[in-house]
Amino acid sequence: MKLSRRRFIAGTSGALLLAAGRLSDARGLLTDPLLSSVIDTALGTAKRAGATYADVRMVRRRAEQISTREDHVEGVGASDSYGFGVRVIADGAWGFAASPTVNTNEAARVAALAVAVAKANARALAAPVKLAPAPAVVDVWQTALTKDPFRIPLEEKAAFLIAINAEALKVPGVKFCSSSIQSLGEWKLLTTSEGSSIEQNITRIAPAYTVTAVDAKGGDSVTRTHELPARQAGWEYVEQSSFFADARRMGEDAVEKLKAASVEPGKRTIILAPSNLWLTIHESIGHSTELDRMLGYEANMAGTSFATVEQLGKLRYGASLLTFYADKTTPGGLATCGYDDDGVKTQRWDLISKGVLTHVQTTREQAAWIGETASRGTCYGEDYKAFPFQRMPNVSLASGERDLTVEDLIAATDDGIYITGDGSWSIDHQRYNFQFGGQMFYEVKKGKIARPLRDVAYQANSLEFWGSCDLLGGPRAWELHGALYDGKGEPGQVNAVSHGCPPGRFTANVVNSRKS
Repeated sequence: MKLSRRRFIAGTSGALLLAAGRLSDARGLLTDPLLSSVIDTALGTAKRAGATYADVRMVRRRAEQISTREDHVEGVGASDSYGFGVRVIADGAWGFAASPTVNTNEAARVAALAVAVAKANARALAAPVKLAPAPAVVDVWQTALTKDPFRIPLEEKAAFLIAINAEALKVPGVKFCSSSIQSLGEWKLLTTSEGSSIEQNITRIAPAYTVTAVDAKGGDSVTRTHELPARQAGWEYVEQSSFFADARRMGEDAVEKLKAASVEPGKRTIILAPSNLWLTIHESIGHSTELDRMLGYEANMAGTSFATVEQLGKLRYGASLLTFYADKTTPGGLATCGYDDDGVKTQRWDLISKGVLTHVQTTREQAAWIGETASRGTCYGEDYKAFPFQRMPNVSLASGERDLTVEDLIAATDDGIYITGDGSWSIDHQRYNFQFGGQMFYEVKKGKIARPLRDVAYQANSLEFWGSCDLLGGPRAWELHGALYDGKGEPGQVNAVSHGCPPGRFTANVVNSRKS
């Protein structure tokens, strides 16, 4: 049985208990009857206090990290949070309250507080909140995985990381190697007054190591970080990767980089591997197409956007061979899930089609701001005590029509620089002017890698950079990278997000990062 709006307004609270119980019976995942009574109490209290809409989010977040350096464990950490938040609309305004104490008395108190907050907010409201329609859903969703990383013993993880360090240290010139593994778990249950009851269980894993090469005579040093990205996956993702096998090569890369010639500044052709290009997508495409930034409602933790709503369908954002799409459906994507925190089923859509800005990222509340009738499903709250709002989904660059590899792009380049891996970055508060570094850099001459370089960074503005793309890799060269901690809001929240792309060729101003 679904909790209908009619039952919510009438104050019939037993419907939720039946809905949640049926979900438990059908899926075998909900086992604690306390959850049903807490949710039932919160929604019933919210209605009686004057809410016209309410939802309850129960969230448990777990994190485990182990870090090593050379031959020893440097740190072990674990955290666990659990609680619930109640979000309501009353008198046309949002209200929110949360608690880590999960019982019916607290549910009543928190729900009443959320409605009181909404009524206080309504006094300064310019226009009432209107939610785009969304169907009621009873469902479960979880990360596809074979081995839960939380069930892998710390001793096994430590031994694995120390073995990587030892391999890298066998390379002459390598002096240090630090490594780590983060495991992140996110369980949530969203129940709404419109009848949705959605349970999701998300698991992410982030392996990393950095090798340092040192010139003992000159005192110079450089680092090389492995490029295996964080992923929504289990421990099998690490086991099946080349993470361990690459240790010596990472050491050799670091030594090669240490001895490399420093780059000469100037306007150059650059070939960017997916492990580098993803970050440029994140900063200059992902953030700038968030609707609240475009309208100036959000400026914290990344600024606003040079792009405007009035430019939709008009702004030439990049070359015609570029199509960027948003989604929360890509397998393994860090932002991938079944439903957003508004209860909207996730989807894929173009943000930039053949170089032209066409769509933006929205929630149920935001859709009407630009005349759309449905949400794009990008609402997210970091944990139980965080108010859900618009957050970046996975934002990716579609593959080119020709099935080209990075080797093909190099072969087609007479004079340029190939950059792989992400490094330092900087971008202005309108997501327009930027500078990005990398991990490894190679001079390209007459279609071949000529020599390694170092101290390379590239500068451009968003429109010139994306407009300069004249060659794009194909499906075989497409890779998924991303970030675990993308910040936004005040108070600040983080979310995890992936960005897929093939390699691409661009023109940019190359600078010497050591001398600049």
